[in-house]
Amino acid sequence: MIDEIVRHPTAKRIRLSVDPATGTARLILPRRAVLKTALAWAEDKKDWLAEQRARLPRARPFVPGAVIPFGDRMLTLHWEEGRRRVIQLDGEILSASGPVDTLGRRVEMWLKRQALEVLARETAEFARLADVTVSRVSVADPKARWGSCASSGAIRYSWRLILAPGFVRRATVAHEVAHRVHMNHAPAFHALVAELLGKDPAPAIAWLRQHGAELHWFGRSS
Repeated sequence: MIDEIVRHPTAKRIRLSVDPATGTARLILPRRAVLKTALAWAEDKKDWLAEQRARLPRARPFVPGAVIPFGDRMLTLHWEEGRRRVIQLDGEILSASGPVDTLGRRVEMWLKRQALEVLARETAEFARLADVTVSRVSVADPKARWGSCASSGAIRYSWRLILAPGFVRRATVAHEVAHRVHMNHAPAFHALVAELLGKDPAPAIAWLRQHGAELHWFGRSS
């Protein structure tokens, strides 16, 4: 099953891809390609498509008993009946009550608040080291980027960085703060990232390449 059909102005041939962050099967066509021909071609790729989908990360919904990565810790989600909707962290236990059917949404909101707090603090830390200003820090849920820095000085992160190990999160923050000095990826930019971080960011980049897609499946039921 094809989820999206995209006509790309620079595509030279028909391509089929599966997004590891979302599971979306995307059929990419050159601008003048015949749709009927492309769909017939994709039909012959059903086995390949099924194989790719079988390799996707496993969905990890926020349900009672779920284990959730939280920086360098692993939290176990404990739920019990009750009216209180507050999510509380006690050691390695994330405690919740309230309606179980809204548990996933409430846990995600809690994680987003934690992410914003941590990322804002670390952004301020690196901004002081770089002697730059950051006008605003926010979090969202982009599927293709872990962070972005606007020319206005606003930095936006994926809230899912709170699920990644601390060294990965901090390397991402250093990367975005360095863009306040260099709005490019020239050698001077990479040198500044390493200087701010105090070490080579390569292991963090490698971790995201290998495990980043898995982070997008936390909180999903399918």
